Amino acid sequence: MENDGAPEKSSVLNCIDLTSSDIQHSVSSLKQACLDCGFFYVVNHGISQEFMDEVFVQSRKFFELGLEEKMKVLRNHKHRGYTPTLDEILDPDNQVHVGDYKEGYYIGIEKPEGDPEADKPFYGPNVWPAADLLSGWRQTMERYHGEALEVARKVARIIALALDLDVDFFDKAEMLGNPISIMRLLHYEGKVSDPAKGLYGAGAHSDYGLITLLVTDDIYGLQICKNKDAKPQVWEYVAPLKGSFIVNLGDMLERWSNGIFKSTLHRVLGNGQERYSIAYFVEPSHDCLVECLPTCKSEENPAKFPPIKCGAYLSQRYTDTHADLNVYNQSQT
Repeated sequence: MENDGAPEKSSVLNCIDLTSSDIQHSVSSLKQACLDCGFFYVVNHGISQEFMDEVFVQSRKFFELGLEEKMKVLRNHKHRGYTPTLDEILDPDNQVHVGDYKEGYYIGIEKPEGDPEADKPFYGPNVWPAADLLSGWRQTMERYHGEALEVARKVARIIALALDLDVDFFDKAEMLGNPISIMRLLHYEGKVSDPAKGLYGAGAHSDYGLITLLVTDDIYGLQICKNKDAKPQVWEYVAPLKGSFIVNLGDMLERWSNGIFKSTLHRVLGNGQERYSIAYFVEPSHDCLVECLPTCKSEENPAKFPPIKCGAYLSQRYTDTHADLNVYNQSQT
């Protein structure tokens, strides 16, 4: 695509081919990426480009609706549904209390009312636009959610081997056997970011869960910081790679690995062009206890993080970064 805002220099990331028969090479390449920067590409993941394109078409159709229509499916306390522009503020220290210049739509694994787990945070029924407004929209998104989860499970098996665990470690019922896993459609308006003024498409943050699978259009915007503790920080763009997922590690995997694998700081800068992406946040079950893995600690290197329940950690992080829903209730009265 012409005029995609491509920078002169982008970060060089390892690429994991899920169809490769050389599992040791895949494990080695992924492990190095996790040690270096916590970001890598995944290709030949099994989701067709034709279907991926259709998901983006359907995503665009929703965001092209009028604001009044989108607000009818405003996110609820379970974090399902629409998030307006400025709803989220990921880096309050630098965003000067101005939120992200993006809008989104949360979709989770469907837990029908009456299911014993539906009362827990992040579980429950999804919120959907009216079927007569966006025909086939729900079916497209549910299919993508299911296919992306299968990709995540394949990646998690390679991560398990990279951590010297059994290949099916993350397949357990309390982990990816019954995950939270949240899909989020994202639309960045055509606003130019200005870090000096605290204006970002998405403020600097690390993701919260196990891993994130990101697919984007061909507009540059995503940046990563490999030296978050340095001053000044150095930010590099991640190039969109058609047909791939950009995968990054979340805070829970950093905690599991005792800080060996990195949950890397990243942000999105707008360059004046609209940008669409789909993030798939892979989280274990609500009751999963995240604590240092036995392969990642020793007498010389004891656990750095206390154990914590996944649901409790996620709930706090979402509360910290999202607007209070009462703000919207008051504005509509």
